[in-house]
Amino acid sequence: MRVDLNADLGETVDGMPTADDEAMFAVISSASIACGGHAGDETSMRDAVARAARFGVAVGAHPSYDDRAQFGRVRRDPDLSALRADVTAQLSALVAAGADVRYVKPHGALYHAVVDDPGQARAVAAAVADLSAALGRPLPVLGLPGAIAAAAASAGLPFVHEAFLDRGYTVAGGLVPRGHPGALLEDPGLVAERALRLVRDGEVVAVDGTRVAVEAASLCLHGDSPAAVAMARAVRAALDDAKAEVRAPW
Repeated sequence: MRVDLNADLGETVDGMPTADDEAMFAVISSASIACGGHAGDETSMRDAVARAARFGVAVGAHPSYDDRAQFGRVRRDPDLSALRADVTAQLSALVAAGADVRYVKPHGALYHAVVDDPGQARAVAAAVADLSAALGRPLPVLGLPGAIAAAAASAGLPFVHEAFLDRGYTVAGGLVPRGHPGALLEDPGLVAERALRLVRDGEVVAVDGTRVAVEAASLCLHGDSPAAVAMARAVRAALDDAKAEVRAPW
């Protein structure tokens, strides 16, 4: 068994961290680093890059809508050329901070928009393709199946399926919207159990109790959850006990 364990980190707001990055980096294999759209700044990006090197963690870019006021969690209908430029600027900022970017994962509302909006998906994929060309290697896109997977393929980019350990799933295989009952999981034991079920059986239990097939090469925990560190440690311990190899695929 082999799986990637990722977390969204480097999400400082006005210089204040929203997560215990030091503790999270110690147990994950990939870190999706905020690069200025919803959170993060030059200092936080450089700090995250340094931590990643110290802990042997792969660095991914975590671009979003240009929306610090709402932490990138409000869906927008942007001009597509402007969206491509915004994502490009964020990716470039992370590279300028010294990151060896290995993959790209959109954040928040943009993450969900590119699942069902082909135009936004193509804009994001184009920005990733531009950076890929500059780096001389195709950067994988991490996300949920949908329009972004097709856009990535059209742009010649690998697409890696992701599953969430700390978010509720619907019977249709989507995520329960934030603010709805069952949207967030915070019990370390239940989250660790979900990780094992995903790795062993390729499924999650939806909020109504239905077992739902979920393909995932990378498992995500949100770094800004109140119980993030406890959940991450429980997940890593469970995976290690099960002899699963926790390793970045990029």
